[in-house]
Amino acid sequence: MLGFRKFLKSFFYKTSRYSQAGQDLFAYELFGNNGTYIDIGAGEPQIGNNCYMLEVQKKWKGFSVEYGDSSQKKRDALKLKWKQYPERKNSIYWNDAISFDYKKGLVKNNLKEEIDFLSCDIDPQKNTFLALKKVLIDGVRPKYIAFETDYYKEKIDYSNLALNFLKPYGYKIGVKNVFSNLKKKKIFETWYVREKLNFQTIDYKEWVKRF
Repeated sequence: MLGFRKFLKSFFYKTSRYSQAGQDLFAYELFGNNGTYIDIGAGEPQIGNNCYMLEVQKKWKGFSVEYGDSSQKKRDALKLKWKQYPERKNSIYWNDAISFDYKKGLVKNNLKEEIDFLSCDIDPQKNTFLALKKVLIDGVRPKYIAFETDYYKEKIDYSNLALNFLKPYGYKIGVKNVFSNLKKKKIFETWYVREKLNFQTIDYKEWVKRF
């Protein structure tokens, strides 16, 4: 029965085997194969990862930044897990995303400043916002940003804070009210795009529908 329900969901909605809300599918819709990315707060190497499909199946280039849990034991376990996925050939840096030098990361990985996709998701949420600021201050200009807001549980409207920060850099909201795993009350992200992209703002509940 569970398998049938999963099939029905994938038939009517855009669901990804890997990402939480189709962040990778949206990136692929916009840019196709051979894109570029930075994945901040990459987490697990495959399930729950916004860039696994893009790197492994669609030949995207980029790098991930993941500090891991505050516990050294859990951090080491996550590092070991990444080593168990040799298909993940792009770089992963085990560094603090707030102090990481993204300009150097671009140079080391032979990427241009205008990358296609930035996934930004670390804890707590205020640190996600600080990491986003650091990326832009370092001169990176993603065309599409998946920014975690955790709106369903946060008292601060990080979606609006991020928009006010990004507007002077030429961004607008692409997809709003993004919810997790088709749970409509669990709004947790906003997806921003460059103003120059030919994309009209849409609510996630409309984007996620296949028909």
